[in-house]
Amino acid sequence: MKIRIRYRNNTGELKRGTVRAFGIGITLLAMSAVALLSALITLRLAIHASEVEVPNLSGLTLDEASDQTRDAKLNLTVENRFYSTTVPAGRVLSQSPSAGSSVRKGWHMRITESMGPQRVPIPDTIGMNERDAAAAIRRLSLDLGTIAHIAAPGASDMVLAQTPAPNAEGVDKPEVSLLLSQSVESAPRAYVMPNLVGMTFSSARAKMKEMNLPLYAIVPQAAAPTATDDAGNPVPQAPLVPAGPIASQVPVAGGRVTAGLNPHVTMTRGYAATPAAPVAVPAGAIAPTTTPAAPVLRQTPSAAPVVRQPASVKPQ
Repeated sequence: MKIRIRYRNNTGELKRGTVRAFGIGITLLAMSAVALLSALITLRLAIHASEVEVPNLSGLTLDEASDQTRDAKLNLTVENRFYSTTVPAGRVLSQSPSAGSSVRKGWHMRITESMGPQRVPIPDTIGMNERDAAAAIRRLSLDLGTIAHIAAPGASDMVLAQTPAPNAEGVDKPEVSLLLSQSVESAPRAYVMPNLVGMTFSSARAKMKEMNLPLYAIVPQAAAPTATDDAGNPVPQAPLVPAGPIASQVPVAGGRVTAGLNPHVTMTRGYAATPAAPVAVPAGAIAPTTTPAAPVLRQTPSAAPVVRQPASVKPQ
């Protein structure tokens, strides 16, 4: 009985299959690239479709500026009012964002209204109390600006100085700021912060005590290492060396300091001395009942001060 085996050459079919699979892969890749490009174009068009160009509002009346921003689908806010010798009263003196820039629809535009040239004099409020000074300012349709206090002898809340000065001309803003007196008894006593960097805590505390001010310290301390010998017995460790001199301070030297500012310093980091080597016990011998003491440091600084970090430290 004879068995015949016929050899069939299918190399061509394999090549055609590979070419077909490669063509399908290229087609899918091209379709993915087209879809991604379409998504990017759509997103870009959507973003730009929601943007508008900021109109130029300079010199327009408030009603005209409101119409311009409403047509551009923008919001309008009058942020400030200033005197101007070039722009008539009731017109836009400046704007933000600037004209021609692109913003999203619904963006809040801020404008400054011109009040024209200064028409009212700046009143003289020096020597008045706060209530009378405020009334004199508002009587001339001016705004009451910043009010500050300084310790001074005499009655409290009396005007010591004002900005702008009385009867000043060419001012920019219709606003008058006042400096009022404060009784010396109620004002906290202030000092100039000395330079404490490099000093020990005890010396720095004594220096601050001369001004009747407390001093707090922050001491970054390394944790004492723990170790055991082969038998599991604790190895005696040398004590931590107290923190060194002051590394930084708050407030800085030359700054104004009061008791309410909680002046504090940061000490240099403490470190652990080299631990004592364990005592070798010969085999069969009875281990000593007491552990050898840690070696005495050559330099024995004064005991570390009892320090604490304030619960809340006001920034300088």
